[in-house]
Amino acid sequence: MMFPLVTDLSADGVPVTVSCRVLKLCRQQYYRWLDQPISDRELNQAYVANAVHDAHIDDPEFGYRFLADEARAAGHVVSDRTVWARCAENGWWSSFGKKQPYRGRRGRGGTPAHDDLVRRRFNAAGPNQVWVADITEHRTAEGKVYLCAIKDLWSNRIVGWAIDERMKARLVVTAIETAVARRGDVAGCVFHTDRGSQFRARKVHRCLARHGLVGSMGQVGTAADNAAMESFFALVQKNVFNTRHWTTRHELRIATVVWIERTYHHRRRQARLGRLTPNQYETIMTPTATQAA
Repeated sequence: MMFPLVTDLSADGVPVTVSCRVLKLCRQQYYRWLDQPISDRELNQAYVANAVHDAHIDDPEFGYRFLADEARAAGHVVSDRTVWARCAENGWWSSFGKKQPYRGRRGRGGTPAHDDLVRRRFNAAGPNQVWVADITEHRTAEGKVYLCAIKDLWSNRIVGWAIDERMKARLVVTAIETAVARRGDVAGCVFHTDRGSQFRARKVHRCLARHGLVGSMGQVGTAADNAAMESFFALVQKNVFNTRHWTTRHELRIATVVWIERTYHHRRRQARLGRLTPNQYETIMTPTATQAA
């Protein structure tokens, strides 16, 4: 944009007509720019860039198409191609995408992982001492469904869960908020997960801090470090997901919730709990746990 140069030359005494002729600019466009230095189009592009940047910070694994969806969900009318252009200009690429060329000193890295506080000791002496969480998925005719579940290792009860069509950080946040609403004061409870990008998102870290939860993460690519949730998801796959072909996400969502709340909690007896169900175990053991505390 050469119009600011015309203004500077005019301040030095060079007529606008002469400057525009030399710089091959339209004098009428210069005066329109002078009345409104920032066009509506440029302002709109700035708002879109802010929305895309916010979505990229919350979920660094998103590609430009998902970021475009987030921008449209925020109320902006924008195409995928426009969002790609903004991403290309600013280097906002998916953390799962191609490696970027080295350009000297790098910027601030992603949110660091938590230390492993559980170390494969999947037990707890009382309620709300250790929670484990993970995400699984299953396909329907409409597309994938993602389930995030949180288990209390004391009673094996699923204290929080969330189901959505997108695997985003807010899926984890919703599950945590559900668990906190059910369990009350959970300050000091260890929240153990794998090192997936959803669990490392800033939204999740802020949610943990807000409720006083202590983050813990297993090693990369080691399923045994979160075996308690892997075993639960194996039950979900066998008893719900793989029982039939699911036409809609809503059907699978309802079936999953019913199985967790009715069958798993109330009817499925577990050897580790003395052949009691999670609900029976909590009902019987809660007074004991309270007295011990």
